[in-house]
Amino acid sequence: MVHYRRPESVLVLIYTSNHEVLLLKRIDPFPYWQSVTGSMRANENKEDAAPRELREETGLKDEGFMVDCELSRSFEIDPRWQYRYHSSNKVNIEHEFHYLLAERSKITLHPREHSQYKWLPIDIAIKEVWSFTNKEALERLAARL
Repeated sequence: MVHYRRPESVLVLIYTSNHEVLLLKRIDPFPYWQSVTGSMRANENKEDAAPRELREETGLKDEGFMVDCELSRSFEIDPRWQYRYHSSNKVNIEHEFHYLLAERSKITLHPREHSQYKWLPIDIAIKEVWSFTNKEALERLAARL
């Protein structure tokens, strides 16, 4: 039996009190910079998915403070990822979270997903990320800070 991904995900922006943002360099299907993202599991809610993805992709657990922004964005699933979803699923819903750290923390990358990480001022991070939803989320955070 084929297990397709659920077309619902979380986006977690990790930033410090000095307004530095953590970006991860994705490996597949091509190298690009992003914040923490991940699909929600079949029976998982967004409040459980965000800390799970944070832990899996960075090794961070409770060093910071997680906030559910109560904001979701919809976007068409990129054809490069469509094989992961049932053919009837063409749109993904992404829920935004923020994770505030007092200062930079040690990051442990998931080696099959990401090859590098870097901390950047938020205005530079906005220019570095590939996804438009990631850009929008960072712009929204920058306007708030």
